[in-house]
Amino acid sequence: MRYPRLWQALAATLLAGGALDAVRAAAAPAAAAAPAAVAAHYTLDAAKSSLEFTFLQAGAKNTGRFPRFAVTLDCPAADPAGGRLEVTVEVAAVDTGDQDRDDVLRSDDLFAVAKFPQAHFLATRIVKTAAGYDADGALTIRGVTRATHVPFAFREATEGGVAVGYLTGQALVRRLDFGVGQGDWKATDQAGNEVTVSFALRLIRAVH
Repeated sequence: MRYPRLWQALAATLLAGGALDAVRAAAAPAAAAAPAAVAAHYTLDAAKSSLEFTFLQAGAKNTGRFPRFAVTLDCPAADPAGGRLEVTVEVAAVDTGDQDRDDVLRSDDLFAVAKFPQAHFLATRIVKTAAGYDADGALTIRGVTRATHVPFAFREATEGGVAVGYLTGQALVRRLDFGVGQGDWKATDQAGNEVTVSFALRLIRAVH
């Protein structure tokens, strides 16, 4: 055979090219795989949301609300499971429909809003349950942080071409666990220890 070295070099080149093609072919399925779900980020539609609480005072059931608060929900996809929920409440804006009572709630013996104007809840673990979802996180009130879980329901909708989510539920909070009740307010005969917090939130999904 004439030019043996030339044929040997050509054969080596062809073999190398075939190996490269094999590597490319093996990698092709991975490249063609469906892309991961895009994370969903929701923010609060404050005008169409509510955050309320019920409590016992002198044996009578009363209701109050927090008109100013912020909420963000981040999900791996549209499903909250595995996501992150953060809520910040302006406690100083508490409203029970009674100015004198609101002033007492803002006082140093209760919420002490001059020093602790906000309450905060952060859940970095959200799991799916038979009834909906459960957010495991930390609740901070009056500078005291406690592990807290908040069960909730969530549904998606499209309204006027806008993707929204509705998050509803309630949680039980014991005020004395957070020091909300100093002096005479430590007693529970006039103001109950258990407070039920209810929320109905409309969240707007960010457009990527």
